[in-house]
Amino acid sequence: MNSSQRENIIVLWTFWHFFEMPAFLVSVWKNYIFFGLNYFSVPLLAKTLFSPWRRYKWAYPRGFDPVEFFNTLVSNIFSRFLGALCRIVLIIIGCIAQVFILLAGPIVILVWVLIPFIIVGALFYVFYI
Repeated sequence: MNSSQRENIIVLWTFWHFFEMPAFLVSVWKNYIFFGLNYFSVPLLAKTLFSPWRRYKWAYPRGFDPVEFFNTLVSNIFSRFLGALCRIVLIIIGCIAQVFILLAGPIVILVWVLIPFIIVGALFYVFYI
C-alpha cells in the first residue's frame, strides 16, 4: 500500500483546500490581471495616445495653397484629438476593470478559504439557534 492510500481523506482534502487551491487561485488571478491589460491594450494605448484615429491622416498639398494647408492641418489635428479622446476613455475603462480584478482576486481567495468555516457556522446557526 503506497503512502497516498494510507493517508486520511480529511488530511488530503485539507491540504487540497487550504494549500493547493489557493495557489491555483493566485495563478488564475494573475492570468486575469494579464488578460485585463491585454484585452484593453492599456500599455499600447498609452504609447500611441496622440496617434491619429484609425490612422486617418491627410496629405499636405503640393505647392503654395494656404487654404488647403490649414484645412489639412485642422483635419490632422482633429484626427489626433479624436484618437487621444477615444484612447483616454479606453484607458480609463481598462484601469477601472483592473481595479475590479485586483480587488476581486483576494476576495475570491479569502471566500474560498473561509467556505468550510461559513458552512459549519451556518449549520450551527440553523440547528442550535
